[in-house]
Amino acid sequence: MAVEIASKKQYVDPKITIVGAGPGDPDLISIKGVNALKAANVVLYDALVDERLLDYAPRESIKVYVGNPSGDENFSQDVVNQLMVDYALNFGHVVRLKGGDLFVFGRGYEELSFAESYSIETDIVPGISSAISVPGLQGIPVTHGGLSDSLWILSGTDESGKLSGELKDAARSRATVVVLLGFDRLQEIVAIYQEAGRGRLPAAIIQNGSMVNEKVAIGLVNTIVEVAEEQQIDNTGPVLLVFGFAVELHRRFQPIRQFFELREYED
Repeated sequence: MAVEIASKKQYVDPKITIVGAGPGDPDLISIKGVNALKAANVVLYDALVDERLLDYAPRESIKVYVGNPSGDENFSQDVVNQLMVDYALNFGHVVRLKGGDLFVFGRGYEELSFAESYSIETDIVPGISSAISVPGLQGIPVTHGGLSDSLWILSGTDESGKLSGELKDAARSRATVVVLLGFDRLQEIVAIYQEAGRGRLPAAIIQNGSMVNEKVAIGLVNTIVEVAEEQQIDNTGPVLLVFGFAVELHRRFQPIRQFFELREYED
């Protein structure tokens, strides 16, 4: 782990502030999150955090990268929890900086409860969740009158790595469905929608949402795998899937609608 060691160590009462950094764009962090960074003695930050946010922290503060490469025990949740507490006990105020929001598949509660088990003062700074903001930045409202009155946010897989059992229920609903951590199982998820007779439901895939290297695929359930390949979307960055009628409000969807209406007329 890369650690930037502070030049001075001053005792401060232990405190841990868990901060949501938002979906990726560093401008989307809250003012309260910035103020927490300005008061940090140590910052533990994730792979999904834009490192420009570290500039808000004091120059002499310790910055520790605790990204989460798959299978790397050095970055397991247990290791991160213990680092967070050890730094707080030894250096004072630790800011745990996490991508997105803390409590939307962010494991924020595990970190909060671990810190509190040591009777360390804790604070929570919510972040903007990618599940809502990333589609929104693309002009896709996750709820919209007449199209979708509800929202499902699902993880593509459960803790055992199996495809989420809730996807079948979601595929039969009229809700907008946002799937995080599901791109690796895209074809299986598409098959679930097709089996539910929803092959012509609008769908979107967004990689690196809110960032300069963002990629977007817009299509139908039946075509979205091919469109994602055309747009060169892969699993090298955060990817979310969006299924539902609200996707048809995206500016790129109108030509798709016209094409399929024409095909229906010709048939």
